[in-house]
Amino acid sequence: MRIEVTVPNLPESVADATLLDWRRQPGEFIRKGENLVDLETDKVVLEVPAPEDGTISALYGKKGDIVTSGQRIAVIDTAAQPVSAEAAPEIPVSAPQPMKAATAAEKVVPPLSPAVRRLVSEYGLDPSLIQGTGRDGRITKQDVLDFVARATLGAPESAPSGEVAEKARMTAAPPVVPVAEAAAMADEAPARLERRVSMSRLRARIAERLLEAQHNTATLTTFNEVNLQKIFDIRDAYKSRFEQVHGVKLGFMSFFVKASVEALKRFPIVNASLEGQDIVYHDYCDIGIAVSTERGLVVPILRDVDRMDFAAIEKAILEFGQRARSGKLSLEDLTGGTFTITNGGIFGSMLSTPILNPPQSAILGMHAIKERAVVEDGQIVIRPMIYLALSYDHRIIDGREAVLFLFTIKELLEDPARLLLKI
Repeated sequence: MRIEVTVPNLPESVADATLLDWRRQPGEFIRKGENLVDLETDKVVLEVPAPEDGTISALYGKKGDIVTSGQRIAVIDTAAQPVSAEAAPEIPVSAPQPMKAATAAEKVVPPLSPAVRRLVSEYGLDPSLIQGTGRDGRITKQDVLDFVARATLGAPESAPSGEVAEKARMTAAPPVVPVAEAAAMADEAPARLERRVSMSRLRARIAERLLEAQHNTATLTTFNEVNLQKIFDIRDAYKSRFEQVHGVKLGFMSFFVKASVEALKRFPIVNASLEGQDIVYHDYCDIGIAVSTERGLVVPILRDVDRMDFAAIEKAILEFGQRARSGKLSLEDLTGGTFTITNGGIFGSMLSTPILNPPQSAILGMHAIKERAVVEDGQIVIRPMIYLALSYDHRIIDGREAVLFLFTIKELLEDPARLLLKI
């Protein structure tokens, strides 16, 4: 029985996909559920599993082709069975034959640098006899000098003879080169190469959304600094017990998520979005957590975060991070969201202005935590401090709400008991 494999149904927001990489080739046997091909969309890389066991009869499309929902991409013959090791025909193995050494005429000599050409000409050498140790087998100046030295010392292998050897023996040192020619005689510099690589679908989509945010929103950013000493004290006191009970480490991100949720409840306009002439208020909190991957930045969504405790938040963030870096996120994981948190501090950023993630109206940027001197009760003390940045769409969020929203997060983080008491 022949089964057609088609592109899975793509969401309405995703028009098509790019054929990224075939995992199997025609004639190979594939098991049900094994990945046949990777398809890259604007948001994620989708794996297309084999629907049944069988042998691949045909593949349609090559890497880089654009495919749409329902399009046929492969045919699997379920009647064919894998060849067992016992049934495999015995292939006689003949004794390895010695490889014929390439002659000087057969050997292809890479281009010579000016310095090498001068030495080869000076000694009257045949470049095909010299073994190159440079990039791509190129002959360096040192290779030529070593070759000449072997001839001078009477080395048996690859040693030149006759007039060349005699001239080498009479040459006690490399020829003197005028200063003006020194640069030309230097070892060949690394090639100044350029590469042109097409942007991935994800990178192109990121670029498109960033421009969209810049052109279609009135973005402003407000800043504040937060003293994290009490959060450090809580983590130091309870992190071991927390991990024993919940099976996950107590990080900083759950505190910032919890503080953001409480602030969003107090300032619902920050959790809203603009659609045409309407302001859409969301009575739920779906917070996106920006995750950096090799393919680019993705923002999986923590849904109904206002109903999650610290442990649930930490587990969800850990799982999203692992799935994002292994390319296992689904389209549903990246759809929606009412607010976003991004942490440039893990890369060492001290201060930045995050860009909005449309149609959301605000995004919180975290930065590196550094010990700094601050004044408390008239005394200069050292405290772990962090700068926070809130970028917001000034079309619907006034400066007053934005500043108070960020100040609320500051208060909640500097006195974490407020998160439990909701005051």
